[in-house]
Amino acid sequence: MTSPLTNPASEGRWTPRLWGTLLVLCAAMFLDALDVSMVGVALPSIGADLGLSTSTLQWIVSGYILGYGGLLLLGGRTADLLGRRQVFLVALAVFALASLLGGLVDSGPLLIASRFIKGLSAAFTAPAGLSIITTTFPEGPLRNRALSIYTTCAATGFSMGLVLSGLLTEASWRLTMLLPAPIAVIALVAGLKMLPRSERETNHRGYDIPGAVIGTASMLLLVFTVVQAPEVGWASARTLLSFLAVAALLTAFVLVERRSPGPLVRLGVLRSGNQIRAQLGAMTFFGSYIGFQFLATLYLQTLLGWSALQTALAFLPAGLLVALSATKMGAVVDRFGTPRLIPVGFALMVVGYALFLRVDLDPVYAAVILPSMLLIGAACALVFPSLNIQATNGVDNHEQGMVSGLLNTSVQVGGAIFLAVVTAVVTANAPENPTPQAVLDSYRPGLTVVTGIAVIGLLITLPGLRPRRRPQSVVVAKSILKEAEADRVPVRD
Repeated sequence: MTSPLTNPASEGRWTPRLWGTLLVLCAAMFLDALDVSMVGVALPSIGADLGLSTSTLQWIVSGYILGYGGLLLLGGRTADLLGRRQVFLVALAVFALASLLGGLVDSGPLLIASRFIKGLSAAFTAPAGLSIITTTFPEGPLRNRALSIYTTCAATGFSMGLVLSGLLTEASWRLTMLLPAPIAVIALVAGLKMLPRSERETNHRGYDIPGAVIGTASMLLLVFTVVQAPEVGWASARTLLSFLAVAALLTAFVLVERRSPGPLVRLGVLRSGNQIRAQLGAMTFFGSYIGFQFLATLYLQTLLGWSALQTALAFLPAGLLVALSATKMGAVVDRFGTPRLIPVGFALMVVGYALFLRVDLDPVYAAVILPSMLLIGAACALVFPSLNIQATNGVDNHEQGMVSGLLNTSVQVGGAIFLAVVTAVVTANAPENPTPQAVLDSYRPGLTVVTGIAVIGLLITLPGLRPRRRPQSVVVAKSILKEAEADRVPVRD
């Protein structure tokens, strides 16, 4: 099977097969985001039906994050070595089976296991899908357009998941688990026909098994420690020892990668300033948004008494703004460049979070909440596609999976870490007398931290605005050359 990128596409016209390839990959990204957002609203119903405690319910969410964030580095490199198409399709099939299992089980441990398996499969589909795009669409306007559509599907899936979960949970929480299964099967069948075959990397210098084991173990332990820290205590011996073990594993991972002939992560890729800003920007961007969504959901449902569906609709304008801008963002990136768009997006995000600090116990949605949602939506439309484009530009095809896995790891680890930090801040400020006003006041420090995380992201990405220095060329004047030639005295016999 040949690549769907043909001459008409290189001239700006996409063939039906090229559109089909992109839609299959977008479906997988849509499913990842849809699955994450749908589960949160269904947790109370799951707990009541299966008789699960609050701590056990947490692992229905955390199990997915653990599998996803812990195995992304391995997933990205596996796609490069074993073939992106093969890895993507196998992982998508596993995702469909795990979705079916999650909707049929009758015990908490089995449900958590199915969530972990889904996270594990997403850890392979996400970097494989992104690297298929970056190796199918040449760097420039075509890739920018494709990535803007692709990343928009994540925001659309997340927004749709919030709304669908509110509707489906009214009938049964099992529908929220089962819904991704038929979508994944349809995408799998279409992918078998549409996705271009990708060759395995044949000139690699062996498989970095020690790096894969140590890297995966360090990411799993890091995510596990951060997820558990708010419950067991940040200063507890267990948490401190876990962080110490993570530091030791990461140190060992760096040493192994520096000496490995075929590293899981080539550390040299991080010498690029644009690459570092993209990775750190992804951590702060997603971390701040997840923290904001957590606090905003608590505020709307706990304090204002809104239903799950009303809360989902409150977030919907941000998702719609991202979806409507999907086809235009590629042209915007072509014109202004990612180093400009990312700081602008972060600035909009900072303003949106800061405006949300005005909320009270009787807000007017159109005047208080909606402006924040629109600013955050505009920020997501600018930042998320730009981060993906900046991270993958200038990277050789055989390393696209690795960089895609690294970027997705930054997103997931950033989300886990900063959500845990925001949760800890809110818990530390929890009032002894939980009146509505006191509870709202306890949320404000968390919202301030969320705003501060976005400010850090803005400061990290601002250096990208500096123009690159052009190497100075040495120009020798013709007159100097003539004088030098004149000084040369010919030797006569």
